[in-house]
Amino acid sequence: MKDGREYEAVIGLEAHLQLATSSKIFCGSSTKFGAEPNMFIDPLTLGLPGCLPVLNRRVVEYAIMLGLALNCEIRPFSRFARKHYFYPDLPKGYQISQHEEPICERGHLDISVEGATRTIGIKRIHMEEDAGKNIHDLRSSSSLVDLNRAGIPLLEIVSEPDLRTPAEAAAYLKTLRQIARYLGISQALMEEGSLRCDANISLRPVGELKFGVRCEIKNLNSFKFVERALEFEIARQRAILKSGRPVAQETMLFDGVNGITRPMRAKEESNDYRYFPDPDLPPLLVEESWIEEIRRWLPKLPEQVKQELCQVYGLSAYDAEVLTAEKAYVDYFYSVFDVCSNAKAACNWITSELFGALKRAGLNIERCPVPARHLGELIKLVEAEVISGKMAKSVFTEMWISSRSPQEIVKAKGLVQITDEAVILKLVQQVFNENPAQLTEYVDGNDGLHGYMVGKVMKAAKGNANPKKVNELIKREIARLRGANR
Repeated sequence: MKDGREYEAVIGLEAHLQLATSSKIFCGSSTKFGAEPNMFIDPLTLGLPGCLPVLNRRVVEYAIMLGLALNCEIRPFSRFARKHYFYPDLPKGYQISQHEEPICERGHLDISVEGATRTIGIKRIHMEEDAGKNIHDLRSSSSLVDLNRAGIPLLEIVSEPDLRTPAEAAAYLKTLRQIARYLGISQALMEEGSLRCDANISLRPVGELKFGVRCEIKNLNSFKFVERALEFEIARQRAILKSGRPVAQETMLFDGVNGITRPMRAKEESNDYRYFPDPDLPPLLVEESWIEEIRRWLPKLPEQVKQELCQVYGLSAYDAEVLTAEKAYVDYFYSVFDVCSNAKAACNWITSELFGALKRAGLNIERCPVPARHLGELIKLVEAEVISGKMAKSVFTEMWISSRSPQEIVKAKGLVQITDEAVILKLVQQVFNENPAQLTEYVDGNDGLHGYMVGKVMKAAKGNANPKKVNELIKREIARLRGANR
């Protein structure tokens, strides 16, 4: 029998955040990304007998920082556990993680989707080590194992099943990534695997409180894939339920090429992993004084920075939203402002000229060839009327190419703006004499010709005249001629 009810999605995310420590979570091997396979290994990473893990203190500090940022309770007592499964990229035959006693619990994160704010619960944050990487070589029909990643510290952030749409899931991940980058605890780059996501999704009839049968989509590595995978899975499960059949509890993989999910295996439960406390690691004790010390370290988070940009610097909510998308944008803005003291001009130049140039060059702001102090100096030259806004854009282009200061470029190219009223007035009178028909029409009341006259004067000045003074002098002369005709 077909089911005619309407269904809603219930979504929970498990995000895996790779921490930006220089060494692994339980040993001293490097965490550097992009090295040759199996360069950063050691007896512990290889799971050799007799090797004991030693917890990296920085990992605990980063976990507490994120817990505080996500409004979590920090447990004074937590414990590591062994999670057993057998796979080539896990030499020990188990992963060191946390199970029943994680370091952070019961937090929340606010997200914004289409102008509406929703609060998403954080069930837990726990520390664990990453596994290695299997590389499947289709040419030789063999699989290789790279253990550089094995033992790299991760935080797993488990949300409550409070998300209802794919767009909310993507917004949650983007907000989580933004906070991690503001804290400086992770690069959170999905393309490098330093932020990965598993999505749990079920459907239930609208108004029903009981959850439906849950499927898990593993290893989603982009925001777009998270949305697309969830959209497909919602449609797939809805079609099954509408047909009257039950949804099977499965672990799925997302096929990004075809935009579909495929079954990977039957869904595991925690019992399948045979968790038990790790006998080689003592319980972790976190004193309140340590938590308070870390709380004092916390930098301003995105929402705090947005408020500051609006209330202290006078920017619009939209401008603040754009600048706070990345901490590097805000840092650059502050550095520009320190030089020019004009928040709106700094924001406009960054979000228009600078972002446009970065996009065209395919660069991020960390690799920007224009130092923030140079952009601040350029804005000051415009405000001092040394150069015009139009000149400033050409100077900016030269700054981008050469990385020279704006003062050097202006001096080398002789780009000095004409501000002398007598000189500009002479140009205005010259244009009037060369365009008698348009002048007569303008004097007779056709103010639409004002722009025409401004353009002619600027052309005569080769773009070097102060536009504000050109406008003022043309209006003054037209008013004088109109008065003479009365």
